[in-house]
Amino acid sequence: MFGKLVSLEQRLEVLERMMMDPEVLSKNERLRQVSREHSQVSEIVEVWQKLKALQVSMEEAQELASEDDPEMKEMAKEEIASLGPEIEEITASLKLLLLPKDPYEGRPILLEIRAGTGGDEAALFAGDLYRMYTRFGERNGFKMDLISLNQISVGGSGKTVQGFKEIIISITSDDAYKLLQFESGVHRVQRVPATESQGRVHTSAATVAVLPEPGEVEIKIEAKDLRIDTMRAGGPGGQSVNTTDSAVRIVHIPTGLIVQCQDEKSQLKNKDKAMRVLKARLLEREQAARHAEEAANRKQQVGSGDRSERIRTYNYPQNRVTDHRIGLTVYKLDTIMNGECEHVIEPLITENQTRLLSSQETA
Repeated sequence: MFGKLVSLEQRLEVLERMMMDPEVLSKNERLRQVSREHSQVSEIVEVWQKLKALQVSMEEAQELASEDDPEMKEMAKEEIASLGPEIEEITASLKLLLLPKDPYEGRPILLEIRAGTGGDEAALFAGDLYRMYTRFGERNGFKMDLISLNQISVGGSGKTVQGFKEIIISITSDDAYKLLQFESGVHRVQRVPATESQGRVHTSAATVAVLPEPGEVEIKIEAKDLRIDTMRAGGPGGQSVNTTDSAVRIVHIPTGLIVQCQDEKSQLKNKDKAMRVLKARLLEREQAARHAEEAANRKQQVGSGDRSERIRTYNYPQNRVTDHRIGLTVYKLDTIMNGECEHVIEPLITENQTRLLSSQETA
């Protein structure tokens, strides 16, 4: 571990020179990469330097503890007793910081929520998940932009409520992927639907996918592999949205993937958004293929990231949320749905870190 830390100190010096290099400064993508790495490495080096200072203090205290002066010896023992736990804590922090970074950490992501089984109730639950993640994003300073929306009106109990068949939002934050990477999968809800007149509890579901956006050259798409159709947007919208051919549908011929965007008045903007979604979904397919090849490594992770994996149940009558991957149950559904998702997100991150540390120690 210590050899790696010395190398990182040297790497930090290199990165600081690179951040002043005109060639790096002139290329936005390269500057973002260097800045992100500089931030990660400087955090590790700062903790490492703190640990070294504590270790020096420990050595000095141990030397004093061997002195003949009883008063000096007692003071040294007290300092050793206080330094020990602090050194252990800093060392544990360093081990976590030195864990291999996910290659997609720090990137913008697309958060895709779709209604699953359960008809109208599934669409309502998809809307609830959207609001939950939006509030969580606001609490964590995420920049969020709507990419695509397929909204429906659901009537029940004498009122009309809004649900979503599908909604995709773009999230920009250095912490977005790190915090949300384990949210992909099937989210199941158990509650009395707004459309239920008999008061019976129903079970329905929505799927969530967290899609890191590819880099500029990571996913290349040939023009010959695309079929692009334009059409008039449907559903609610302003006059110009519904009366011009602004909606765009892109078909990726080799894979059969279809993406449609219609929320912007500009056809060009809708095409740009659709291409972003298409590239992210193509990257997701590549990820799935790699995960299949690395089945042994996948067992060391909290979840596969597969959107078909059932990961969590939200039980409204019991105010309970259960994460099935780590056996976590918390009776704080109301606060979680209000955006305080750290109650389920932080244990997932901790569990994943613990497994990674364990796999490294036994390697």
